[in-house]
Amino acid sequence: MPPARDAKLGSILPGLVYKRYHSGNPPAALAGFRLLRCTRTVYQNMATNIDAPRAGDALAADGEAGRPDVANGRAPSSTLPAAVAERLRVLITEGVFGPGARLNERALGESLGVSRTPLREAFRLLAADGLVILAPNRGAQVVALSQSDIRESFELMAALEALSGELACRRIAAAEVMEIRALTFEMLACHARRDLPAYYQRNREIHDRINRAAGNALLRQTYASHNLRIQNLRFRSNFDDEKWNRAAAEHARMVALLEARDAAGLADLMRRHLWQKGEAVLEALRADPGAPQR
Repeated sequence: MPPARDAKLGSILPGLVYKRYHSGNPPAALAGFRLLRCTRTVYQNMATNIDAPRAGDALAADGEAGRPDVANGRAPSSTLPAAVAERLRVLITEGVFGPGARLNERALGESLGVSRTPLREAFRLLAADGLVILAPNRGAQVVALSQSDIRESFELMAALEALSGELACRRIAAAEVMEIRALTFEMLACHARRDLPAYYQRNREIHDRINRAAGNALLRQTYASHNLRIQNLRFRSNFDDEKWNRAAAEHARMVALLEARDAAGLADLMRRHLWQKGEAVLEALRADPGAPQR
């Protein structure tokens, strides 16, 4: 297929799938999503520069979904402690280990098939990320943020996301936009089948790609380090179906604003998107008698 026709397909197909997704025809939409996965390969072939480091982004990564080290701006590591830490990050993000939970060395060692030495080193890596607390003779415990900490964290994250969106509109390449568009429709397919873990992997990669497209190394570093601390909270903000549906719809709007290079519009939407995430988490905590107090 000639490149010009590829580009035309990339611009038309997602719109058709989006209409079917929102017209009450999920089977037809899912068939379209499968075709979109095929066209992602075309996008990647057309855009060999998508993952190349840009001048203002010394911390650029390869952006594969489901790999926390990549999404946090660090080069993937093949060491056993790093692999264990990555797995534990996912478990913490998805709420298998909730805020305040103690990480039992023996149980984790058996379930992950590792000895205590790499497991303890993994705990130290997580502590450096601000995800766990290490206490003498008490082991590792997942950090539990107070309601005040949560509010402040999402206020800061909203500002970082807004700036990322604004700068990305000025600097992102057309091929990068197509890749984000393809990821968005993969994410909507996960939403249609109510697969929250798979949805969130793609959601996280989309936000990460927008941040990297901003082309600002200092913003990238600040974003990556702060975003790590609230991944589990961002995941939990989708537990309410109504709020999850709204968040998914907002992502479709994000792609349109990014394509239009509407910097002000995307910055405003991403700011409100994160504010709403924070409020969703706080509402859930206030409804829980055991929620951390201010």
